[in-house]
Amino acid sequence: MQQTYRLIIDCPDQVGIVAAVATFLAEHQANIIEASHHTDLQTGRFFMRHEIRADSLALDHSGFKQAFAELALKYQMRWQLTDSAQKQRMAILASHESHCLVDLLHRHHTGELHCDIPCIIANHEKIAAFAEWYKIPFIYVDFKALGKQQAFTVIQETLAAYNTDLVVLARFMQILPDEMCEQWAGRAINIHHSFLPSFVGAKPYQQAYERGVKLIGATCHYVTADLDEGPIIEQDVKRITHSDSAADMVRKGKDCEKTALANGVRFHLEDRVIVHGNKTIVFE
Repeated sequence: MQQTYRLIIDCPDQVGIVAAVATFLAEHQANIIEASHHTDLQTGRFFMRHEIRADSLALDHSGFKQAFAELALKYQMRWQLTDSAQKQRMAILASHESHCLVDLLHRHHTGELHCDIPCIIANHEKIAAFAEWYKIPFIYVDFKALGKQQAFTVIQETLAAYNTDLVVLARFMQILPDEMCEQWAGRAINIHHSFLPSFVGAKPYQQAYERGVKLIGATCHYVTADLDEGPIIEQDVKRITHSDSAADMVRKGKDCEKTALANGVRFHLEDRVIVHGNKTIVFE
């Protein structure tokens, strides 16, 4: 895979930003292979993502950051420069529903998800079989024996021990404590089996069935202390009919869950997501 640097910018909108960044990149022989811009007219903020061939630059990663800092200060930028060669370490939390977990593991195994998976943490022992198959360390956390508070202490300690960058809740049916949500803000991704903001909470497919909806979906979003209300990264939908039972909706919905979660995780890993308030800008 070709090594690239990803320049992500969020700043007040003003004349000259694109020209200034383009001039800086040209002066340092940068070969831009992808460029995306967006202006939020309501808030007056400008967002940019440039992907640059690392071997084209006259500067290394640290040299680029040092040189760019002056320009960033001038335009009041919140910015980051990431290196595609530095894989993020993505821990997965799972429960008894395994379809999202297995889908992520397969996509990682085939190279679709460019990251390392240092561990799988679950509150159901049967998940160990999938971890063993993919040769990934497995940590079982018994919520009933430990109690919720101590169980999450174990999870937090495990995430720290494995130097985790990103936490993915692959149908992990436990609500994260508020302090954990704050610590992992923008770095914890959940899949909710509903097209949010409709049908939050438990049993959304049953709720949808009782309302007679014609579309069901799934929502990939960042975790916040407000349950199922975090910034949405990706959604997927599937059409249903009056002849579909609640069980049919669950079966069809699982496809939406896998697709939405995999896309959302990939967008995050590729630095395509910028959180703006409780919304996201996603440069697909």
